[in-house]
Amino acid sequence: MKLIITLSLMCCVLMTGCWGYQVPKGPTVVRAAPAPALIGHIVFVELENPDDYIWIRRSADSLLGTIPSVATYAAGGHLDTGRDSVRTDYDLAIYLGFASQEDLAAYVAHEQHIAFVEKWKPKLKSLRVYDMLDEPAVYRGLRCSIGGRKKFLGIF
Repeated sequence: MKLIITLSLMCCVLMTGCWGYQVPKGPTVVRAAPAPALIGHIVFVELENPDDYIWIRRSADSLLGTIPSVATYAAGGHLDTGRDSVRTDYDLAIYLGFASQEDLAAYVAHEQHIAFVEKWKPKLKSLRVYDMLDEPAVYRGLRCSIGGRKKFLGIF
């Protein structure tokens, strides 16, 4: 009899934890890929001479990709997927990720970044630069989520 009462009390205590659960409002994220960095710095370059691609790519890899404040780095040419909505008006795309605005500022002021810009800017036909913030604060209201920053997967 004591065992039944004890088990009943334990079930009641354990179930009270479920009563406080709040269903999140907004989209439900089933799976979110790991975020590469808090701040993304994306650069699209169109060269005056497209034959310079291999040289600017090597220069970016050796100069930009090795700056200490850079958390993640990727560079490459346009991938033809046959989709009309994908822009093709660049020769090289460069993605750099940073853990903080201070790291981005350190990158901009770094001598290797300055040397890259001074060498290649005169050889560019066009340049587009975008900075983005992957805000984890948007999801603070979610409860019982499974680790990491979450993203709404229906955007892109």
